[in-house]
Amino acid sequence: MTIGRLQGVVRIVGAGLIGTSIGLALSKLGISVVLDDSSPANIRLASDYGAGVAASAGDEPQLIIVCVPPDVTARVVAAELKAFPNAVITDVASVKSAILDELAATSADLKRYVGSHPMAGREKGGTSSGRADIFVGRPWVVAEHSEALGSSIKLVEELALDLGSTPVRMTPQAHDRAVALVSHVPQLVSSLLAGRLVGAPGVELAGQGLRDTVRIAASDPKLWVQILGANSAEVVSILDAYAEDLGRVISALKDVSKPGALATIDQTIASGNRGVGEIPGKHGSRNPQFSSYVVMIDDQPGALARLLTEIGEIGINVEDLKLEHSPGAPIGLVELQVVPSSGDKLTKELQTRGWRFA
Repeated sequence: MTIGRLQGVVRIVGAGLIGTSIGLALSKLGISVVLDDSSPANIRLASDYGAGVAASAGDEPQLIIVCVPPDVTARVVAAELKAFPNAVITDVASVKSAILDELAATSADLKRYVGSHPMAGREKGGTSSGRADIFVGRPWVVAEHSEALGSSIKLVEELALDLGSTPVRMTPQAHDRAVALVSHVPQLVSSLLAGRLVGAPGVELAGQGLRDTVRIAASDPKLWVQILGANSAEVVSILDAYAEDLGRVISALKDVSKPGALATIDQTIASGNRGVGEIPGKHGSRNPQFSSYVVMIDDQPGALARLLTEIGEIGINVEDLKLEHSPGAPIGLVELQVVPSSGDKLTKELQTRGWRFA
């Protein structure tokens, strides 16, 4: 089996989370993958998981994917371009403009380089966190630039497609502006909120809303120092606007009897409603209209599996699912989202089978 136009070897430099995940996904397609990493232990571990084999001197890759930290990405890409003059090279760093600028300042062959960025990942990094399915259904930015050959751009797009992603062409500059809004600033907001929880009384009262908001605060600080440093101008632009918004809300809350104060708060929440509606849903459409139902399940082995099995037997498709469970609580809450026309059938059938709704 081949990947798009690829007929040969894919070389992955960097066997961390993303590199290992790409290797696992490509290997499942029957593609020959070779791995290189500054840590021999990472290569052995990724190989044991089935992500590829250790690179050797005789390799002739057609595509090279650089999966190293952002502060060394340009240097590694330049070295790979020089070492493999017949290969197309991409990288998966989350900032694109700085890397292209650094490469352009050298004699690098930019015709064979196309930066990219799979919008996928996990809170925990490292080789052992790699998963073949993390790219499925996710956008994969292909950062086209004027010097890249059309064939190079197409090859990176075909890589994204074969890994189950949706390729999105953007310039490096447009990419950096976009990820500042949808990725980099959310990381900061999540981290700032989670930081307020340290030593704070009442944390044991936390519900799913707080957990959802601080989930990404568990990310690797060292990696984010590099990402935010490389995209600082775009991030600051958005934070300045946030500061203005926050200032208006603070002013309104300081004196809610002041004319216009409650309207400011109302407009802030309503604006958030509209913003959520702009996020593409499960099937790629905006404003998906699903109905939510919360089922109570006992805290015992197999309870969630039994619930999902019975929903399948009823013949209803679950569009999304969230599980809330506080340590020590005897029950968990499963929020199910289904199309509205399935709601009555779902509740009636599950109640008949003994399930309780919250």
